[in-house]
Amino acid sequence: MQIGDFKVGSEYVCGYKRWCCTDIGTRVVVAICLDDHDDPSWLNGPPFAIPETVFDEFDVKGCTPIGIGVT
Repeated sequence: MQIGDFKVGSEYVCGYKRWCCTDIGTRVVVAICLDDHDDPSWLNGPPFAIPETVFDEFDVKGCTPIGIGVT
């Protein structure tokens, strides 16, 4: 994927985990991991009760949108 392919709220897979895009910058995408949480309310935000992760322009190349090429 490229940064322009992301939309806030869209889900994708990277590193065998599901992620949800929370913000898009000029050269980065910020997301929260949707896997392995004890309480679903932690995914409500912003602000989120779990850490947001920054994916740079090199990281996003390893991402795949949910439903496209993911089994």
